[in-house]
Amino acid sequence: MAIYTKTGDKGSTSLFDGQRVKKYSNRVDTYGTFDECNTVISVAEKFCQKVENKEFLIHLQYKMFQLAGEIATMNQENFQVKSEQISEDDIHSLESLIDKYTSELPKITTFILPGTSLAGAHLHQARAVCRRGERMLVQLSEEENSHIRPDILKYVNRLSDCLYIIARDEDHYEKQEKRVDEIVRRYKEESQHVE
Repeated sequence: MAIYTKTGDKGSTSLFDGQRVKKYSNRVDTYGTFDECNTVISVAEKFCQKVENKEFLIHLQYKMFQLAGEIATMNQENFQVKSEQISEDDIHSLESLIDKYTSELPKITTFILPGTSLAGAHLHQARAVCRRGERMLVQLSEEENSHIRPDILKYVNRLSDCLYIIARDEDHYEKQEKRVDEIVRRYKEESQHVE
């Protein structure tokens, strides 16, 4: 089966519920931006060193499909029939992870560079794309008949914070691993001198 449909050749595309809109519409631009964010999350996951972060980011990618799907639907009743919506539980899940890592990581009082590890750098990129998507989503929500639920706006706001804190956690983890490696290296050197 061909992946091309030719239905978009004249500059329109079909939403999740079948309605056709221009490809440059705010709705298409917004869910396309969260699709972009999801691809960066996927890249970041491949570089993560902590298993729990990898697992959470894989879970998050499926949630991003739900998020984009809902944004790509004019008629929310049609979306509810075909897919789960982002819920308060999803928001609390992000908040729990943010709170956990915030309590465990060293306090910071200044701006930080966007990632000292590969995973951290990609997660900061995902965060920046998410923030862009959030700005677009807010604008879309203010349009007449946009039907953007408040839970979606909350989720996206927490999502960028979540990506930020996982980036910090990956950076911190890599820094700790390098310290351990350095201690082991010095110990081996000293052991050889003793012999």
